[in-house]
Amino acid sequence: MTKNFHLTHIPNRPEQPRESGVTMVMDKGLSLSEVESMLEASGDYFDIAKFGFGTAYVAKNLEEKIKLYKSAGIRPYFGGTLFELFIARNKFTDFRKLLDKYDLDLCEVSDGSIIIPHDKKLEYISKLSKDRTVMSEVGSKDAGIIISPNKWIKMMSSELEAGSWKVIAEGRESGTVGVFRPNGTAHTYLINKIIAKIDPSSILWEAPKKTQQVWFIRLFGANVNLGNIAPNEVIPLECLRLGLRGDTFFEFLPEKIGQTLKQQQDDSEEE
Repeated sequence: MTKNFHLTHIPNRPEQPRESGVTMVMDKGLSLSEVESMLEASGDYFDIAKFGFGTAYVAKNLEEKIKLYKSAGIRPYFGGTLFELFIARNKFTDFRKLLDKYDLDLCEVSDGSIIIPHDKKLEYISKLSKDRTVMSEVGSKDAGIIISPNKWIKMMSSELEAGSWKVIAEGRESGTVGVFRPNGTAHTYLINKIIAKIDPSSILWEAPKKTQQVWFIRLFGANVNLGNIAPNEVIPLECLRLGLRGDTFFEFLPEKIGQTLKQQQDDSEEE
């Protein structure tokens, strides 16, 4: 990772390929030149690229884009909605053939748009994880569907046992469902219940908004797994992770220094 000069009290970030501190970028139809520019500018700071919802069906130069991501050490994959589109048409075998066609080692299993019996979802995860890395998503895209904390925990736990590398906590690209309330704030009670039972390093939190990213970094530290990040927000997010923005400025400074500087600031404001 690029470091143009030295600063103390900057948290350590693992090098690629990362198991923790993973950043997932949402590709909703970037051109080849846009992918090249993003990789040049921020390829060191994200790990996986999701072709959002069903965009892979209509995206131009899909094969070339996949090759670009791979050449930079980024793992591309099709979003869970595409998986569900195949399942809704009873085309699981065709979905596997599609992964083979584009030589994708990473895939997502979700049931955010359609109802899939959980035992069947676990079966899909188990089958796919035999020769691929699987991420499975928990939570509905419909704000009207409420899932109890105990059910979240049970589903996450069983999906990890079935072979998921990470479980994705639904937040959508809007950041207003799943682990978030309709106004975009974190569903604190739900999240605290989940992390009491599920190792946070096994969870990738969809957090498209800066306020949400800040909230998770303050809770879990620099190496929390975050997803649904916009291409132009990768480096701003990395700065949040490292305490290089005002929102997380004091997170990684020694407490004594932080208290002193905050006190000086307060005194200056009083004058």
